[in-house]
Amino acid sequence: MSLIIEKLSHIYSQGTPFEFQALKEISTEIRNGEFIGLIGHTGSGKSTFIQHLNGLLKPTSGSIILDGLNITKKEIKLKKVREKVGLVFQYPEYQLFEETIFKDIAFGPQNLGLSDSEVGLRVKESMTQVGLDFDKLKDQSPFELSGGQRRRVAIAGVLAMKPDVLILDEPTAGLDPRGRDEILDQINKFHIKTNNTIILVSHSMEDISRFADRIIVMHKGSIVLSDEPRKVFKEVEMLEEIGLAAPQVAYLMKSLKEKDSEVRDDIYTLEEAKEEILKMLRRRDNA
Repeated sequence: MSLIIEKLSHIYSQGTPFEFQALKEISTEIRNGEFIGLIGHTGSGKSTFIQHLNGLLKPTSGSIILDGLNITKKEIKLKKVREKVGLVFQYPEYQLFEETIFKDIAFGPQNLGLSDSEVGLRVKESMTQVGLDFDKLKDQSPFELSGGQRRRVAIAGVLAMKPDVLILDEPTAGLDPRGRDEILDQINKFHIKTNNTIILVSHSMEDISRFADRIIVMHKGSIVLSDEPRKVFKEVEMLEEIGLAAPQVAYLMKSLKEKDSEVRDDIYTLEEAKEEILKMLRRRDNA
């Protein structure tokens, strides 16, 4: 399911002394099955942008075409849009409210009018997708879980809606390294299994570099870069100018290239860096 964004603009408090343009005629396409990394400094417009994609915000101008349907029109039923585009906010565990994990995850599917049997199947499937034991945890209170497990329950509640597009706004914020890796690995497994479209908002360049097919970089309400990670992270100077940074590996390779012109400087993963460094050392041994 594709998302086509055409000249999307949003102005907060328009016509008042507090008027602020958060988005400035953004145009891009998010293709079916892509894993998008969305990055940008605080205030770049990321959160405003993603809240338009499932109708939480209405644009001042421009349009969003979801699978051929313009979701910015007044007559569009947003319930249908939100069935197709799921949004996981930062710290989603704060929105848990039911007495059991099963009831919390089932809340969304029940509102779709599904049968009890279908709701049960969706709850079990979504818990499995985020690495939670259905039989062991379904009747437990979500408030008895660790922070990372509560985060998984909240994400499972969105997955149970079976969205075609899943948007995650800093899903690992506040988690320890192990919890962060577990959440991201589960999201990636979900993507591989379903081929659904994923939009991951993150400040971690290392996390984005591990999973994204394409990176969209925002700055002051505009898209300034949109390309595969290899090409985006090569633009180290530009990223630094707008308050971002490339993965640490990219800096290492850039430094090594200054010592050996044959070293590739478009590398951003540890695996590739290891291979390139070994090649460099072999060249030195044979010199």
